[in-house]
Amino acid sequence: MIIIIVIILIILLYVFDKYYSHIFIGFMGEIHTKSRLKKLPKDKYTILNDIYINVNDDIHQIDHIVVSNYGIFVIETKQYNGYITGGKYDLKWVRHIGKKKIYYTNPIRQNYGHVKSICELLNIGEDKVFNIVCIPSTAKLNIKHDGELTRYYNLIEKILSYRDEIIFNKEELYTVISNNNITDKKKRKSYIKSLKNKNKKINSFDTCPWCGCKLVLRKGYSNFIGCSNYPNCKYKRKI
Repeated sequence: MIIIIVIILIILLYVFDKYYSHIFIGFMGEIHTKSRLKKLPKDKYTILNDIYINVNDDIHQIDHIVVSNYGIFVIETKQYNGYITGGKYDLKWVRHIGKKKIYYTNPIRQNYGHVKSICELLNIGEDKVFNIVCIPSTAKLNIKHDGELTRYYNLIEKILSYRDEIIFNKEELYTVISNNNITDKKKRKSYIKSLKNKNKKINSFDTCPWCGCKLVLRKGYSNFIGCSNYPNCKYKRKI
């Protein structure tokens, strides 16, 4: 019965607004990851979900954080589908649909920013905080990485593979993160709105909305704005 209700909700959201459908699918991915994390031993691992922290006037929204004696695991969940290519240091990853390409922000780079914010908040080194990107879907991945990427079904094994005790005040660190979590709904909505406006502003000027590279003036039958990443990215617009 629950599965049927979820399917109906997805269909309705897609019909009425593709944007909110995308949000809902992402939300379901986070729910799956959250339920998976509950299988970690509770006496050794403490979990925080949907965290908003402000570090140096920059707010970071983090899907999941696991605090343990074996390190702090900062987890980003992505509900990808299709064939995805990219690398650890790429600005964007690419989803291939036939000859069509759709560009996504590289989640390893994105989550590394979250890792750095946690390090600064807790005043600890990056060797104690681990960047994990969890892909719950059955997407086909051709991604070059150094172990940051894991599948939903391997998430627990991935975390449990860290066995060296490197943190000895995990309760204190958990409290710091929890106390700095922004829980006020108005502040969270304000952050999301400002982030959307920022992205629109960036994309409306000199940054390619498809891949994030610089836009340049190009000449053809008439002058136009094109992506500097051509021919890998073929975005263009009229002047």
